[in-house]
Amino acid sequence: MSKFKPLNIRLKSGEELEIREASPSDAPGLLSYVEAISGESDNLTFGPGEFNMTLAQEKEFLAAMEKRSNAIYLLGLLDGEIVAGLSFMGGMRRRMSHAGEFGMSVRKAHWNKGIGAAMLSTFLGWCRRTREIRKVNLRVRVDNRAAIHLYSKFGFQLEGRRTREFMIDGRFVDVFFMGLDID
Repeated sequence: MSKFKPLNIRLKSGEELEIREASPSDAPGLLSYVEAISGESDNLTFGPGEFNMTLAQEKEFLAAMEKRSNAIYLLGLLDGEIVAGLSFMGGMRRRMSHAGEFGMSVRKAHWNKGIGAAMLSTFLGWCRRTREIRKVNLRVRVDNRAAIHLYSKFGFQLEGRRTREFMIDGRFVDVFFMGLDID
């Protein structure tokens, strides 16, 4: 059962972005999307060929996400093609179920169109409506200025730094932890 009503947002480019909750039937397209983005940016936790989920595993994962009241996987689509994804999982135990971490990605060909802002705004609206989610966390590379600016614009605060979180081409990269209280 869907916990999110699909919506359409007009982007600054004039294109219409459909945002909806992912379902198990999206697994094939989502796996293709993930493989595509893995080679487009070093801001992700994985590179090309490193996301090894099978079709059956992806379907099972999406079905499990649908069943949890404190988890969601949102897709952003342009003309039926997945161009963005945002996943959030709250804690599994009662004491931690109000808080969780999200990750978001956008296809490189669609950067700077306002898709990230639309996805984040939509997601935070869902968080507020649940009345269950009270804290949203994220990790972002310290050199990803565009993402840090976006998150700050939405009220996320810097909460810490972890050194050597990434190693890309033999070079260590730190990450910031950022968080937003949902009240």
